[in-house]
Amino acid sequence: MNYWLVKSEPFKYSWEKFNKDGRTFWDGVRNYQARNNLREMRVGDLVLFYHSNEGKAVVGIARVVKESYQDPTTDDKNWVVVDLEPVESLKNPVTLEVIKADPRLQNIGLVKQGRLSVMGMKVEEFDRIVELGS
Repeated sequence: MNYWLVKSEPFKYSWEKFNKDGRTFWDGVRNYQARNNLREMRVGDLVLFYHSNEGKAVVGIARVVKESYQDPTTDDKNWVVVDLEPVESLKNPVTLEVIKADPRLQNIGLVKQGRLSVMGMKVEEFDRIVELGS
């Protein structure tokens, strides 16, 4: 199993809306590194859902339920989506400030590549954020 983090601006697509929808395709990725990460996602992989810009916090855990396919919002064959479903909300959102202050998370992509919208994570990083959110 692999572990990931995806970012969404809550005014565009919030964790609450995602839970209400029950499933979504993750679209709008227009960065090649983020696109390549989408292509690497496999059914069953776990994904942290991060509210960017407003809130700046990991708020929940999702799961990949369909592997990459053509992004239906564009005819450009370079772009793909995956389908995600919510698994659970974190009891306490884990803010970027808390992540940056944690010595075990100093090398996390969220800190090192702050603008990347889809990134891989080590299992230890994923577990630490879930622990902080419990």
